Parts: sequence; C-alpha cells; structure tokens
Amino acid sequence: MRRDAGRIFQAGLSAVDPAAAIRRYCRRSGETLAVGEQRYDLFRFKRIFVVGGGKAGAPMARAVEGILGDRISAGAVNVKYGHVAELDRVQLTESGHPVPDENGLSGARSMLELAAGAGKDDLVLCLISGGGSALLPLPAPGLTLADKQETTKVLLACGATIHEINAVRKHLSRIKGGRLAQAVYPATLATLVLSDVIGDDLDVIASGPTVADSSTFQDCADILSKYDIRGKLPGRVVRHIKEGTAGRKSETPKPGTPVFSETYNLIIGCNFEAIMAAKHEAEQLGYASLVLSSMLEGETRYVAQVHGAIGREILKSGNPLKPPACILSGGETTVTLKGKGLGGRNQEFSLAAAMDIAGCGRIVVFSAGTDGTDGPTDAAGAIADSTTIERAESMGLKPGRFLEENDSYHFFRQLEDLFITGPTNTNVMDLRIMLVS
Repeated sequence: MRRDAGRIFQAGLSAVDPAAAIRRYCRRSGETLAVGEQRYDLFRFKRIFVVGGGKAGAPMARAVEGILGDRISAGAVNVKYGHVAELDRVQLTESGHPVPDENGLSGARSMLELAAGAGKDDLVLCLISGGGSALLPLPAPGLTLADKQETTKVLLACGATIHEINAVRKHLSRIKGGRLAQAVYPATLATLVLSDVIGDDLDVIASGPTVADSSTFQDCADILSKYDIRGKLPGRVVRHIKEGTAGRKSETPKPGTPVFSETYNLIIGCNFEAIMAAKHEAEQLGYASLVLSSMLEGETRYVAQVHGAIGREILKSGNPLKPPACILSGGETTVTLKGKGLGGRNQEFSLAAAMDIAGCGRIVVFSAGTDGTDGPTDAAGAIADSTTIERAESMGLKPGRFLEENDSYHFFRQLEDLFITGPTNTNVMDLRIMLVS
C-alpha cells in the first residue's frame, strides 16, 4: 500500500509537467503562434520578450524556447534555488522562497525594466507558476525588502490563507496585482499560468502580476485586524496600508482598466488535473477511488482528522467506498505555528492523521507538496499508516508532543518515513492520498 501511494502520487505529478503543459497549449505553425484560443501573427511583432516567476519557471521557459527559438529577443524569469534548466535566450535568477531575498529583488527589477521597455509592436510572454509571489519581490516606493520579508514571515506564521497573504503582497508591490501588465502596456501580453491556489483564481496565483486586482487596501487592513498582527509588522508596512485605505496611495489596477485591453491569461495546469490522474492510477491498481475535493483548506490537523474519520468509516461500514479504497484530496491547508519545531503542512497532516488512525486496521496516509518542498524542509511530505504511532512509541517518541511543537519533520525522520523528491519543477499545491484495505 505504501508503494502504491507513491505510484499514485507520481502519476498525479506527471500529469502537471510544466513543459508538457506549455507544449499542449502553445503551438507554432510558421509565423502563427497559438496560445490557447488566441492566435498571434509573429510578422507584426518586432520583438518577443519572456518574463515570469515561479517554481516551474525553468521548464516552462525551456519549452517556450523550443517553440520560438531565436525569435525571442530577451527574457528574465525568477525561480527558486535549485529549480533550474539550461536555457539559451532567457536569463534565470535563482531566488529565495518562501521568504524573498536580494536575488529575487534584482531579478524582479530586471523583469520590470524589460516589460516597461516593450512597445506597441512587441509581444511579451509571461510564465507564472506557484511560488511567484515570493520570487517576485519588488517593494512599493517607501518599503524595503526587509519589510516584505518580515511581513511574509508574520503572515505565514499567523495561519492566513494564501488568498489573504497575496492580497497583502499585491498592495506592497510594484509588480504584483496587475502592475506588471500596467508596465507592459501598450505591448501585447500573453500569460501562461500553472495554478497553485484554491479555485485557480488568476488574480491570486503569484499575486496576479498580469491580472486585474479585485482586492483593496481595505481588504489588507481587515486581514491585519482579523489576525491581530499590526504590532508584529514593520511600521512602514502598517503606515503604507493605512495611507492606502485613506486614498493617499494608488490602488492596484482594477477590472476594466485599459492596460488589460491587450492581455490574455490562460491556466495550463492545476491541482484538479493532478488529482484526476492520481485517481486513474489508483483505479488501475485496483482501488475504488473517490475525490473529496481539490479545494480543501483550513487548519491542517483538523483536515487530517476528517480524513482519518473517513478511513475508519470505510473499515467499519464500507462507506463511502468498500475497500480496497483510495480517498484523494488536494488544495492547500495551513499551519498555525505554536511550537518551535520543524515541518510543513503535509508532514503535520500525516502526523495528525497517524494519531487518528492508530491501531485501526490497514490504512495508509500520504501527503506531499507537488513542488517537492514542504515548508522550510527538504521533504515534500511524509507517509504514515495505522502502525506509525505504535512504532514511534516503541522508539520512545511521543507523537502528541511532536505535533504540539510543530515538529513533524524530526518525528518522521526518526521513523524514516519522510518523502523526499528534490525539486520537481512544478507546483499545483498538495496531493493527499489515503488507502484503505
């Protein structure tokens, strides 16, 4: 069952290969470039630029180079450290994630300069994928990179959702929230997007650099109040948001703004596609399969308990599926940090689920990030089963203490149950697999 869980995850991962997705939606026939339903006559463009940011940026850029070759005049794409590929025309900048760094700042500045230099007779292709928000850190005037770094840390620690985090990020940036499209205008802009957010909202993915922004400064102020974090944020950030709500800072470009008249945005891969490929693989392996949702969010340990309850119900009553069964879910949960341990939402999910299914029968729980990274660790996630807690206690480990300390990494490392893939060069949130036999 553990091996099957790994195979099922790999099938989901393969379905969202970013290079394959680019080639699926972006094709060239002579001097006509098809991007989704759009057709671009390359004869009318003097130059073609490639910009973007995200963990999948390298394979996406490589695929675009394979399609357009020397028609690309220049390019600048920010990627996470280690998420690289050999490129000829596009310059990659390895940058910090989830906390932005100076490399990201430098690369984002180069990207904005390239975009702003595009004219009416130019085409700009923008490649966006998960992690783009942290990888494109260009602070608004009056703010520093340190301000954004500290703000990101506070938002991650307080349990804010990715939608809330990105709403704040957009209003502290010169490039997010549609401002990249604003810089590109009046050039033609086509953006290819690999989604890593609940619901695939274009204005949330990588904080929507080429999409009209529906969030406001007032939304940011409400988020600060909701989590009571004003006192933890840099003073300049709090003042910036306050001035924005008072109308003394310019809002992000909204729907209907002329800067989006020559802009096209297309999602080329998402969590649901990965889940459906995983479901197909599970059924090939003989498991009756059910997809709970690709949009699960909320506190990780509570979501884990729900999964555990479903597993126990399958064993007891054969509902909602008779075993052997596979329950699949996706999305992105959150962890409210209370301890000082090391881990991520996927490892914490597996630990909480292991505690819920302890001694119940043949149940395997697997949770991993499709990007190959779970929080600040080298693990993508972890695997557990109904014997995990018994094995841990026989080694003198106290699972409850590890959970309260948010220290799932060290728990699973001692059990040798971490799931480590290295960079996958894609990112469509998380994939959770529960097998019941």
